[in-house]
Amino acid sequence: MNQYHIYDFDQRTLDMLEKKENVLLKKAAAEVERAKEFTRAKNKRAAIQCLKRKKLYEQQVEQLGNFQLRIHDQMIMLEGAKATTETVDALRTGAQTMKAMNIDDVDKTMDEINEQSENMKQIQEALSAPIGAAADFDEDELEAELEELEGAELEEQLLQPTTTAHAAPMYVPAGKQPARPAQRQNTADEDELAALQAEMAL
Repeated sequence: MNQYHIYDFDQRTLDMLEKKENVLLKKAAAEVERAKEFTRAKNKRAAIQCLKRKKLYEQQVEQLGNFQLRIHDQMIMLEGAKATTETVDALRTGAQTMKAMNIDDVDKTMDEINEQSENMKQIQEALSAPIGAAADFDEDELEAELEELEGAELEEQLLQPTTTAHAAPMYVPAGKQPARPAQRQNTADEDELAALQAEMAL
């Protein structure tokens, strides 16, 4: 029978003893009432017998109380033994684990942990990086590309035809004419001719 079964058995025994104790207390109280009745009836001998039985019942109640006290002590000891057993088992397991381990196992385990941590870090960095983003850029190439874009934008603005109908033609010395597509030059001439015709009509 293990400790748990003994503990349950002791608890059931305590319950039984308490019930017997209550019965004996009721019997002792009943003997007191009977002794009072015999005393009122002037029957001293019968009253004394009742009191003797009451004393016997009280002795049994006291004995049951001692039994219960012993059982309580045993239950407390069992609880302490259980805690002691669990503590010893835990210490034994820890000692066996420590004995089975050595410094090489610890170093190997730490290396594996560090390797996994590094792998996880690289995975997280790869997942957090924007899609298609380059790792490094040449700042000089970026600056040159920006200047080229700015120059192209400025040239495009200069080549756009004027939208004002009465704008005076810009004088350009001979030999200094900018190179422009023929179609764009014809369009500018047509605009200038239309402007002159409009002034003559006025």
